[in-house]
Amino acid sequence: MERKRTNKVLLGRGVKYMAGALPLMFSGPVILFSSFKNQDNPLFIPVLIVALLLMFGSMYLVYKGLRIIMQALFD
Repeated sequence: MERKRTNKVLLGRGVKYMAGALPLMFSGPVILFSSFKNQDNPLFIPVLIVALLLMFGSMYLVYKGLRIIMQALFD
């Protein structure tokens, strides 16, 4: 019986996605908090939209990275 091996190329790609999500995980909530502290500023809505996009981008990259890592380990 042949033992399955980890696909190191796919694993590296998944780790890169996770590494890309890491800065977004921190910058999104920080910018969101900053935008809510400055609600009277005329740039409140654009900054809020940027923060939400960063947070959703982070969630997407984490999802994609975990999916690729699971493929590399178990496929």
